[in-house]
Amino acid sequence: MVAASKPKKKAGGARLWMRFDRSGQSELIECDKSMIIKRASIPARDLRILGPVFSHSSSILAREKAMVVNLEFIKAIVTAEEVLLLDPLRQEVLPFVDQLRQQLPNRSPTKLLQVAHENETHFSTAGQWLPVPEAVDGLHTELPFEFQVLEIALEVVCSYLDVSVADLETDAYPVLDELAMNVSTKNLEHVRSLKSNLTRLLARVQKVRDELEHLLDDNEDMEHLYLTRKWIQNQQTEALLGAMASNSITSAAPHLRRLSSARSGSVITSNYTNDHDVEDLEMLLEAYFMQLDGTRNKILSVREYIDDTEDYVNIQLDNQRNELIQLQLTLTIASFAIAVETLVAGLFGMNIHCTLYDTNGIFGPFVGVLTASCITLFLLVLGYARWKKLLGS
Repeated sequence: MVAASKPKKKAGGARLWMRFDRSGQSELIECDKSMIIKRASIPARDLRILGPVFSHSSSILAREKAMVVNLEFIKAIVTAEEVLLLDPLRQEVLPFVDQLRQQLPNRSPTKLLQVAHENETHFSTAGQWLPVPEAVDGLHTELPFEFQVLEIALEVVCSYLDVSVADLETDAYPVLDELAMNVSTKNLEHVRSLKSNLTRLLARVQKVRDELEHLLDDNEDMEHLYLTRKWIQNQQTEALLGAMASNSITSAAPHLRRLSSARSGSVITSNYTNDHDVEDLEMLLEAYFMQLDGTRNKILSVREYIDDTEDYVNIQLDNQRNELIQLQLTLTIASFAIAVETLVAGLFGMNIHCTLYDTNGIFGPFVGVLTASCITLFLLVLGYARWKKLLGS
């Protein structure tokens, strides 16, 4: 039995991934941790971030050849050439899969990462000419592949959070209005559940927002996310080394005129070769940061409405409590007046001879005077309490 269980453990180590290439073509694959680590060139600890322990955490990590994206339910590893998406058949992940299939073919640049032989230009690096795809010319306005994937992920996550906040608002305001009109155990339980959901949703939005804010505050981290730029630089380095090894380096002087052309200038100044230009990524992150900030403000507005409703309910309860205290004070004053009358009646009920006992017809007037005195005492004490503002008007 023990020997039979070992293969199950090995099979359980493989997880379902979906691979997307630059053109939007996808395929389902099963890979274990070692295969993913070797394929994406990432450390093993990065896979733990994509595990179930960090199911509701948000992080975007830059590695040498990959970007690890963990945004809510989207857990992916993005390289300059492909996307590896974990658990692609989950209900929450399906919209992201559909968006990748729809948008990647439309956004994909023309063979940017393949060294073209037909339509290519050259530029000089230390006097040597290296091939660069002509498609790079004019693509400095296009987002690199990894940022296209990141943009789709942020769009799906932000849309999901917006829908969740909209549902929360739809459920919150009627429940809070009902509580304001009728304070009951059922309504209080609904508000308690609503407040718990709001707190969890706010924490999720805050995590994504904080991660984007962290990236925006650190230009170096944003530079590391430019995987396509690093890929092109590696290709240029390899081409240079290959040219040097084959002794095929030609003189750079005849090509200096070509270097001054507009096409070559656009290649050199493009975002793919400028190591410190993070404007594209910064604009992308700022747009979704502002959207998340707006979503967060909506949640805070709902929480403020909940706090206002709770304050209103507390005022109502305090008012009712004050009314009960006033009623209790009134009954206490009445009990005091009746106790005085009872005291006098008790004194005359003793077996001690008194001359009033010999007077005929004294009972009725005596009881009347005693009752009137007690009523007068009650009114005097009640008026004193009102004068001291212990009772409302």
